[in-house]
Amino acid sequence: MIKRKTYDPDNGFSMVELMVVLVIIGILVLLALPRLEPVVSKAKETEAKLMLKQVYTLEKSYKYENDVYSSSLADIGFEQDSLVTQGGRARYLISIVSADAKGFLAEATSVVDFNGDGRFNVWSVDQTGNIVQKVPD
Repeated sequence: MIKRKTYDPDNGFSMVELMVVLVIIGILVLLALPRLEPVVSKAKETEAKLMLKQVYTLEKSYKYENDVYSSSLADIGFEQDSLVTQGGRARYLISIVSADAKGFLAEATSVVDFNGDGRFNVWSVDQTGNIVQKVPD
């Protein structure tokens, strides 16, 4: 004879026990959050570095073909992703500040103030491929 397991209301956790566990988890998350903020900022800065590296590569290719750097993102084939302020995913606006036969300067400017201090993060790249943070956030 197979004995079937029946529901026993005395087994399991009470609502109070579950609430205590959730409160403890919440407190642990709040304690860990400030330590994770620099890691999150670094991850967001990586987006700017990757896009500027792509602009650098496209500018170099354009220079080899046309003997001059381009001042237009469209000419080099760079397509800006939709910004988070427009419902997209990109946090940086890419622009070419200057370009001529000798060099170029492109910038990635954050459209989001990551830490709420009123300053927006700015990175730049030039014809040597140096990616530099101009304004920290």
